[in-house]
Amino acid sequence: MYTVRKVLDDLYYVGANDHRIALFENIFPIPEGVTYNSYLLMDEKTVLFDSVDWNLGKDFLRNVEGVLDGRDLDYFVVHHMEPDHAGAIEEIILRHPNVQVISSEQGFQIMRQIGYHIKDENAIIVKEGDTFSFGKHEFVFLEAPMVHWPEVIVSYDTTTGTLFSADAFGTFGALDGKLFNDEVNFERDWLDSARRYLTNIVGKYGPFVQDVLKKASTVDIKMICPLHGPVWRTDIPWFIDKYDKWSRYEPEEEGVMIAYASMYGNTEYAAQALASALCERGMTNVVVHDVSNTDISYLIADTFKYSHLVLASVTYNLGIYPIMKNFIADLEALNVQNRTVGIIENGSWACTVGDKMEDFLDEHLKMFDVLNERITLNTSLNEANENDLNALADAIIESMKNIREVKEKSGEKEA
Repeated sequence: MYTVRKVLDDLYYVGANDHRIALFENIFPIPEGVTYNSYLLMDEKTVLFDSVDWNLGKDFLRNVEGVLDGRDLDYFVVHHMEPDHAGAIEEIILRHPNVQVISSEQGFQIMRQIGYHIKDENAIIVKEGDTFSFGKHEFVFLEAPMVHWPEVIVSYDTTTGTLFSADAFGTFGALDGKLFNDEVNFERDWLDSARRYLTNIVGKYGPFVQDVLKKASTVDIKMICPLHGPVWRTDIPWFIDKYDKWSRYEPEEEGVMIAYASMYGNTEYAAQALASALCERGMTNVVVHDVSNTDISYLIADTFKYSHLVLASVTYNLGIYPIMKNFIADLEALNVQNRTVGIIENGSWACTVGDKMEDFLDEHLKMFDVLNERITLNTSLNEANENDLNALADAIIESMKNIREVKEKSGEKEA
């Protein structure tokens, strides 16, 4: 139990850090690793909350048995059945054959689909609003479907104000000994990972996240124990506000992400020229990404972060450059909304990509405002494009000003 941390007087962290896998869900790069969080309550009854990915099962089981210190495990709460949290379920049941397993009805269905064997008399199905006492700790269970699987439940300890939030309020990144949000510089070192985690994994299900946030607003949350990343015991409203913005598809910051697809560097140069023009106008909150060698999860995260997006692409087979096409298709898949977009198009003899990108945005994405100003390149940026470059930069700055004025007026009306 050498990696166990005490969360509260009778609540222990028994999870594990994973630096071995390169891709989360075999798709998202996690260069800083990831945690699989599990918690063990030592009340009148002993209660284990979730397990870990099986590749770290040995460390996890050692932690659990160390904290139990000879006591049997009475209850096992399974909030979420994704294998990175459910990989050790059957081993726990084999070691503690009398344990009572608490989960949602669909959670048990998925357990059976996986092949886990749980006796009917040991299965306790909970639904919205059900309560359970483990001694001095009283819990209420809430349904959280599609955050981010349909079977998900969360639980709230009314005794301590602790929310066990499943995948909500999680983040990529291994804790490496640290546990609490105030033991790290979260805004500097973790916020980008938290945004990338939420927007790529749960981004499509913003309305469902909003439902969970509404439920959370009805209770006094003093601590959040997620299944990935730090335990939150300070600055909780700040992090909830981030989730609120991301799940409402509201830009987190006024700024510009320029995503370019360039074959020989000419479109890249135009993207950099626009970035320079924006910075000269005082808008320095600008990031530039090459879609060909930037993982799409980072592109999605920055699209959620910034208020304005510029798509710069070459024409390819009379259409959209394939990797750029994949990116904007992912915007649709993740239900991204409410952004202002500028377009840079390039084509040496048949430039069609700008119209095709705009048509896709108009037809498939909600509340995407495409600016009229556009830069059209015939192979490369030159003096003939200078006016268009300045016009697009000015249009972006003017758009930001108009959005601020609308927000200010809206704030006055609410006040």
